[in-house]
Amino acid sequence: MGTISARLSDDLEEELEEYLEEERLDRSTAVRKLLAEGLDEWRRQQALDQLAAGDVTVTKAAEHAEMSVWEFTHLAKERDITWVSSDHLDDDLEEL
Repeated sequence: MGTISARLSDDLEEELEEYLEEERLDRSTAVRKLLAEGLDEWRRQQALDQLAAGDVTVTKAAEHAEMSVWEFTHLAKERDITWVSSDHLDDDLEEL
């Protein structure tokens, strides 16, 4: 397991302390949890961006986001990303 150290602004550290109290977590667990959540969101956004640009099919985007196709299409709908196009429909159906 790797180790990360970071300097935090006073405001960020204060907010982290509030989070620790609210969630009843120790600092290491809280930082791991927040980092994992942030990376999950980043991965999803990357997949949505690739889908919107037409670089990947919805199935591949869902794989990149580490989500099921159904969860991912729901997320795309929530974020107003159009993914059904005649160009990719055949590819998407083949991958399903």
